[in-house]
Amino acid sequence: MTDADLARLAAEAYVYGFPLVFNLDQVKRFVTSGLGSNPPAPFNEFSHSRKLAGPEETFVSVNNDTIYSIAQVDLSVGPVRLRVPDTAGRYYVLQFVDAWTDNFAYVGRRATGTSAGEFLLVPPAWTGPRPDGSSVIEFPTRVGTIVGRWACAGSDDLATVYALQQATDLRPLDETAIPEGLPEPDPKVPEPLQFLEKLRTWSQAFPPAQRDLALQERLAACGTGVSGDSPYVSAQPKFSELVIAGLKAGESNLRSTLRSGAYSRVVNGWNLTLHVFDYNIDFFEVGALDDDRFKLTDPSLRLTARAGAALGGLWGNHAYEAAYVMTYVDDQGEELTGHHTYNLRLSPTPPVGAFWSLTMYDLPHFYLVENEIDRYSIGDRTPGISYDADGGLTITISHGRPHDPTAAANWLPAPAGGFRPILRMYVPGPAVLDGTYVIPAITRL
Repeated sequence: MTDADLARLAAEAYVYGFPLVFNLDQVKRFVTSGLGSNPPAPFNEFSHSRKLAGPEETFVSVNNDTIYSIAQVDLSVGPVRLRVPDTAGRYYVLQFVDAWTDNFAYVGRRATGTSAGEFLLVPPAWTGPRPDGSSVIEFPTRVGTIVGRWACAGSDDLATVYALQQATDLRPLDETAIPEGLPEPDPKVPEPLQFLEKLRTWSQAFPPAQRDLALQERLAACGTGVSGDSPYVSAQPKFSELVIAGLKAGESNLRSTLRSGAYSRVVNGWNLTLHVFDYNIDFFEVGALDDDRFKLTDPSLRLTARAGAALGGLWGNHAYEAAYVMTYVDDQGEELTGHHTYNLRLSPTPPVGAFWSLTMYDLPHFYLVENEIDRYSIGDRTPGISYDADGGLTITISHGRPHDPTAAANWLPAPAGGFRPILRMYVPGPAVLDGTYVIPAITRL
């Protein structure tokens, strides 16, 4: 293998392994220190946020529409029982994500209805008994994440959401079993090589889908196939230099691809990422649609989309659950920035079965933006907004507060610098999914 081949292989390994590494870094962070307003919780217990997300949440593209209930699940203890309450029609979703970020199951209003229910979560290839009255959800990897979202209309609605959270129960059948957790990468590995060390450790503990094993074996020339002691602790300087250069190139390529929308369709500057979470084509449990319309089967496109989805929107839903579209540019193709004032006129407003919102995020971190009115998103549930005569809605986007009363009522505050808004549509209508609903460009005034 030439030096150039090794560097290219490391760049490819970065894109391939990024979702696993980035995701499990967040899993580890969650069980040790929590995420934003979600306090830490051990494996197999829910952590419940008690408020809508704000700018203190240092989590990529966090939403401001729902209250989060999140659990990290470790099925080394055997089956775990999940019980959900009757929500009396309220929108909620429990999204199941494996270690490689595949969305493989959904429980909630769209998928299973809003009546009370019970589910048995089991490890890969489990062959034990199926208890009466429970639906079985088999995890593709031993460790996975449940991301719960409860629709919340504001502070007056919090008590009802709290009650639903408390009635949601996660409990191992063997309550004495101790979860294995995540295997620890070797801390003696130099920081520039820690990504490969994590990929080596975690890809062996949590095997990918069968179709990706051949690629993983080919990438093992970077050292990720070595079992036992880490090869990176005493790696040769030339090897380290080449793979570090490759990792940097892979990261640069991934960020460029994310911004270009290469795996999405761009209309009026909006990246229609309706299929960016369709990279799971192997695992379909309760609520996940085994439907060719939501499958990215091209191998290179699928893996690039998976990495981009993790970087730009970790733990995002399939579009049939919640459609996400985003933009970096205005109607003139220029980067969005708080130096200008913009309008977005939605007429008609998005057709949805639940609700919609437009949320503001800064760059490059994709965090919510602190502002003087504590408004981080605007949508059909925002109090005090003013609709146009035809029923449409004109949203003003700017760093400074507008002077016009109507513009101020419909104001989405922006940061002083660059930004990227996301339009979310929960349980989108057919017109959203088939592209006949067209979102206009954000117009610079």
